[in-house]
Amino acid sequence: MPELPEVETVMRGMRAALEGQTISRVELRRADLRWPIPPELPGVLTGATILSLKRRGKYILIRISGDQSVLLHLGMTGRVRLEPLDNRDALPHEHVIIETDSGIRLGLIDPRRFGALGLVPTIEEENHPLLAEIGAEPLDKSFNAKRLTKILAGRKTSIKTALLDQRLIAGLGNIYVCEALFRAEIHPERPVGSLSPKAIAALAKIIPEVLNEAIAAGGSSLRDYVDAEGNKGGFQELHQVYGREGEPCPVCPGPPVCFGIRRITQSARSSFYCPRRQLPVSLDETGA
Repeated sequence: MPELPEVETVMRGMRAALEGQTISRVELRRADLRWPIPPELPGVLTGATILSLKRRGKYILIRISGDQSVLLHLGMTGRVRLEPLDNRDALPHEHVIIETDSGIRLGLIDPRRFGALGLVPTIEEENHPLLAEIGAEPLDKSFNAKRLTKILAGRKTSIKTALLDQRLIAGLGNIYVCEALFRAEIHPERPVGSLSPKAIAALAKIIPEVLNEAIAAGGSSLRDYVDAEGNKGGFQELHQVYGREGEPCPVCPGPPVCFGIRRITQSARSSFYCPRRQLPVSLDETGA
């Protein structure tokens, strides 16, 4: 499933192409994705102007005139197709088409239909059931050591599980949590309560760094993900641990000091880590 960097990349592509555009035509080619698509969507969108776009967690919000917002989630296999209006050929699994009066065509493609498309009054965005329980934005300026300490206070899970909890931090997924924990030298199974202030401060600094690097590279393309122009991301080439089981650690010397990246399973998800750098103890020699 696309994580924060991929959703942010798609949103920025849509913003560049669509902000200020007036919608001239909307076609629903099916009535539902993961949930029913509001049947009034074409009527609300047609003739409306696209005012702005933003990301919240793994969701995209398209604000339009009339004080309404379109809520978009890509799901596991969803993607946005942006191209000139003269290409009207619908692709397989292209379920929604939006056209603008300046000649832009947006198609929403979702083979497995795990995505979502909805409407919400702009003023009520944060109260939408899909957004109301989402946690802190890790790219906000307010995301710092103090904020992360408060978020993690009293948690009895592993740090990997806590960072993946969308009710705590919005948008983080398996790839970027593995990468951040590697850079912070924290084992994914470490209990939250075992982390020192120094370790939490390191995470608060490293998480946004990893996310911004991934956004700059266009996200990670492992299976279906492409951006709004159809380009694959490049951050998968920069993964230091994710998907690299058995490969040499990019930081450690080789055998016999370090035998490379390992994989374990946590809550049915793979965690990749270096057993030499990321120790499964409550307090290591660095005070982390």
